Formats: sequence, structure tokens, C-alpha cells
Amino acid sequence: MTASQPHVAILDDEPEIRRMLCDALEEAGFRTTCYGRATEFEAALKRNSFDVCLVDLGLPDRDGLALVHRLALEQGAAIIIISGRAQVQDRVTGLELGADDYIIKPFDPTEVVARIRARLRKPRPEAAPPGQVAHFAGWQAAFDRYMLIDAEGRETPFSHAEGEVLRLFLDAPNRLITRAQMQENLGGVASESFDRAMDVRISRLRTKLGEDPKNPRLIKTIYGAGYIFLSDVRWA
Repeated sequence: MTASQPHVAILDDEPEIRRMLCDALEEAGFRTTCYGRATEFEAALKRNSFDVCLVDLGLPDRDGLALVHRLALEQGAAIIIISGRAQVQDRVTGLELGADDYIIKPFDPTEVVARIRARLRKPRPEAAPPGQVAHFAGWQAAFDRYMLIDAEGRETPFSHAEGEVLRLFLDAPNRLITRAQMQENLGGVASESFDRAMDVRISRLRTKLGEDPKNPRLIKTIYGAGYIFLSDVRWA
């Protein structure tokens, strides 16, 4: 294996699942590192960077959802939840906290490989250079800190997943962005799960931007077509 291969972290307390995923991913050309406990994984984050993190929610030493939220705020990796929790609310919560995808156990490892490949197929939007900030409609978006700043200087953090969508809007203001374009740019798989993830991210961005959910002024939904970000944007 070479360092150029995408590096996938697998965090699951079940050895059989770790072994199954490791075998399938390495056969598909990925590098893998496995962890059985959240504390081991969190220690590894200080020394390693990952392209994708597969995270089980049922961990013995940490709440998986809290870990997902931290990863979304602090790491640049794609986050895919693997969990036996099949309730709709569990999936929605995971996506709201910043996960990029949610796979329910039991699963076929080839599906996990396909989801990861789809996620990595398209390059992620480049991060703004350090110190560069987007200014729009009285707001600032500092992508080096994952922070929204309002006109009074109050700061609100946003997750990496939310930042991907926001950056997509800020790079194409006052232009229609279709679901197909979002899928293409963010490397998602055309599915109900991807559409739901986009809906959740946009809803959370609207909330953080103080939007009226019934009549948003910045992120407008064009039913049957996509979205338009209605503001001029200046990078400084």
C-alpha cells in the first residue's frame, strides 16, 4: 500500500465488523486503520489524518453521536455512520450533527465501498486560504475556523458538512444550483439518503443564518429545480 491511497478509519467495537470492512476496503485499494474504542481513535487523530471515518454509534466508552459532531466541526474527513439504529430519527440526528452518510447494519461491505468511492470521486471544495473570509448580507464565513460571524461579531460554528454546502452557494451566488449539481460537486450517491442529508444541512444553515423557515431570504428553494443563494459575495 502507498501513502497516496485514500486512508479510511474504521471505529467499531465489533471485531468481526472491523475485519470484514478492513478486508473489503483493502481489497478495493484503500488503506485502513481500525479502532475498537473511541479513546483510541481520538488519540490517533492527533497523529494521523484520514480521508474517511466510518463511525459506529454504539461505542462502549463514548457517545457515537457526540463524536460524530466533534469530527464534523474539527476534521476535514468525510464521516459515514455505520449503525444498527435504523429509526428515522437516528438517521436524521446523525446527518444533522454533520455526518455525510448513514449506513444501517447489517450491510454488504461492497455497499460501503461504493459509498466511500462516491464520496471521494469528486474533489471537495478547496478550503479558503488562511485568513480569507466570505462577506455576504451582513455575515462573514471564516472557513479556516468553520465559523459564521454576524454583524455584531457573534460567532456560530458550522460543521464541515454544512461548510461544503455553504461554500457551494458562496462560489455561485445568484445562480441556480440543482440537486444534480450538488451531487456532482459533493460526491454523493443519488438517493433519498443524499437528498435528506442536503435538506438537513440547508435547514441547519438557514437556522444559523437567522432565516425565516417559511420565507428564507438568502437560501431560496426553487421547487422542482434546486436552490439559489440570493446575495452578492465578497472574499477578503
